[in-house]
Amino acid sequence: MEAKAIAKMQRISPIKARLVIDTIRGKKVSDALAILENTNKKAARLTKKVLNSAVANAVNNNGLNADDLYVKEARVDAGPVMKRVLFDSRGHIGHNDKRTSHIVITVAEK
Repeated sequence: MEAKAIAKMQRISPIKARLVIDTIRGKKVSDALAILENTNKKAARLTKKVLNSAVANAVNNNGLNADDLYVKEARVDAGPVMKRVLFDSRGHIGHNDKRTSHIVITVAEK
């Protein structure tokens, strides 16, 4: 049995979020939460919320034991990009791309 949680439209670059996601893939949930607690990044805070949601889904919806769960799948997909224009001096124009991410975590029993 497995349970999934998805956080869509998170305001963080997918490249930055993948750095954190790669550290918890395949680990036990308790180990993954400890890693995220001690990682000082915005992506760690967002990933921790999704992981806790996936564990709650597994326990409440599927009746699984939280101590036996591990991170089966953890991925970050690119969401839509909010494109902003930056006006500069002498008629120049720059672009500011505000990237979003979809964080997907699946937990399962060993």
